[in-house]
Amino acid sequence: MAEAARTRKNAPPREHVLAAAMEMIAERGLEQLTMAALGREVGMSSGHLLYYFRSKDELLLRTLEWSEGRLGAERGRLLTTAATARARLDAYVDLYVPDGHRDPHWTLWLEVWNRSQYAAAAADADARDRQAAIEGAWHRDLVALLAEGASRGEFRPVDADRFAARLRALLDGFSIHVAIGLRGTDREQVLGHVREFLDQNLGGPDHPPFAS
Repeated sequence: MAEAARTRKNAPPREHVLAAAMEMIAERGLEQLTMAALGREVGMSSGHLLYYFRSKDELLLRTLEWSEGRLGAERGRLLTTAATARARLDAYVDLYVPDGHRDPHWTLWLEVWNRSQYAAAAADADARDRQAAIEGAWHRDLVALLAEGASRGEFRPVDADRFAARLRALLDGFSIHVAIGLRGTDREQVLGHVREFLDQNLGGPDHPPFAS
C-alpha cells in the first residue's frame, strides 16, 4: 500500500504520459512505443506504467481517447463558427483526413482497432464500446451539420443519418490510403475526390441530382 501511494504521488500527470506517448508515435513511429521507452521518456518504470494502464492495449486506447478529445474540441470550434454549412463541412473533412503518411493519430487509430480484434472477450467489448463512442461523436456532429445545411436550403435534401454513414465510409477508406502511404493517393487528391462527391450529391436545391 505504501509503495502504491508513493507511485501515485511521484508519477507525472496522466495527461503528460498520454501526450508523451503521442509525441513518440509522431516522432519515432508506433513500433518504437514500448512501455520501457515511454517510461524513460516520462521518468517512470514500465511497472509503474502498467500499474496505471494495466496493459499496452489500454495505454494505446487511452492515448487515442486523449487525442480524440483534442480533435473533438477543434471540431466543435469549427462547427460553431458563423460560416456557411458547406464551409463548415469542408472544415470537418479537412480535420478528418490524415495530414499524410504515418499521421500519428490515424496510425494509433488503426493499431487500436486491430488490437481490439484479438483482446479477451470482456476487454474486447469494453474497447469496442469506447471506440464506438469516438466514432459516434464524429457521426452525430456530421448528421447535425447535414440537417442544418438542408434546412437552410444550402444542401439538397438528404437523409442526414444515411448520408453521414456513406460519407464517413468514404472518408475512412480514403484516409486509410493516405495514412498507410498507398502509392498514388495523397491528401490533396483525397480532398478533391471528397469535394467532388459533395458537389454531386449535396450541391444546392437548383443543381441537378448528379453532375454529368
